Amino acid sequence: EAQVARLKEIRATRDAAAVEATLGALEEAARSGQGNLLALAVEAARARATVGEISMAMEKALGRHKAEVRTLSGVYGAAYEGDADFAAIQQEVEDFAREEGRRPRMLVVKMGQDGHDRGAKVIATAFADIGFDVDVGPLFQTPEEAARDAIDNDVHVVGISSQAAGHKTLAPKLVEALKEAGAEDIIVICGGVIPQQDYDYLYEHGVKAIFGPGTNIPEAARNILRLVRAARG
Repeated sequence: EAQVARLKEIRATRDAAAVEATLGALEEAARSGQGNLLALAVEAARARATVGEISMAMEKALGRHKAEVRTLSGVYGAAYEGDADFAAIQQEVEDFAREEGRRPRMLVVKMGQDGHDRGAKVIATAFADIGFDVDVGPLFQTPEEAARDAIDNDVHVVGISSQAAGHKTLAPKLVEALKEAGAEDIIVICGGVIPQQDYDYLYEHGVKAIFGPGTNIPEAARNILRLVRAARG
């Protein structure tokens, strides 16, 4: 809240014309290939342009980098070979697939400027080994992009991996984007480094479950499967 208030104060008190001029110069240099982008970005920052505005100015000209997230299979399952609880949740997933005609499908997303993808990869690998169909979105998505991917991939659940404190802004926006697209039946969950005091806020804004560090993966999968069944009536 303090950061949001600070940004509002900066935008209200800065010289808007100077900001637009410096951002315009930065965009033009990025488009033409002429000029020092670092120096122009510094000038924009001195005019009190935000990091997001500076990034967007260059994105307009250069586009956005799309990092491909690669995952492995079999690693998590091998570690749990012979584990009764792991075998039990695998059987529950098989039962779901038989009843519904397809496996539970999850999209793991990284939104905003959060580039910490190791946790997302671990979760994607674990749930795939349990028997879920798992899609992993590219890094740095917007909530609207994540919602479109969820709908296009016909998933049951979207798992937001958050390691960079953007959850209170991004998760509600994703929930809202799904609602606006008529896909409110898609469950939104969160995992990662999320302070306990933020849990109620996320629940109030449509997040159905939150999983912190040290979560038992088979139990998390069981809870998610329960949510998917409940959402489907």
